[in-house]
Amino acid sequence: MLSPRPRPIEPQPGQESVWHYPRPAIVQPSAKRIQVICNGVEIADSSRTHRVLETSHPPAYYIPIADIQMDYFTPTDQQSFCEWKGWARYYTITVRDQVLVNAAWQYPEPTPNFAVIAEAIALYPGRMEACYVDGERVQAQAGDFYGGWITADIVGPFKGGAGTWGW
Repeated sequence: MLSPRPRPIEPQPGQESVWHYPRPAIVQPSAKRIQVICNGVEIADSSRTHRVLETSHPPAYYIPIADIQMDYFTPTDQQSFCEWKGWARYYTITVRDQVLVNAAWQYPEPTPNFAVIAEAIALYPGRMEACYVDGERVQAQAGDFYGGWITADIVGPFKGGAGTWGW
């Protein structure tokens, strides 16, 4: 049984509510510094990212390939389809002895509204050792499908956990 749509948390000054994000999703530039640590290695560092915003989801950050240590990324055969962004392909991230299968994804030929993320990769923050937005450690969105990044300036409740599929 699907749970009813939850009551949104009222944002405080300086916060955003994911319930004010649009549907369908949109993409917007972000100048916040994004850092990703995997098995003791910084695999990404950028202040030129884009974030995808969609109702009930914390933002997913898309990091320019130029700001990622691509030596650690290997394309896989995994694919998925998003009605707004198009077809995604996935990457396994291997750092030293740690292998994270399908831990990152890219839309190499996104729909026109998302063309700015064609040369960028997103990843699951919960699969990394740590992810940071402007120095704040990120909490990962619950579940194993979405890749949202939760920080103190984002309020929910967030889709992704048990019982939230029908929101």
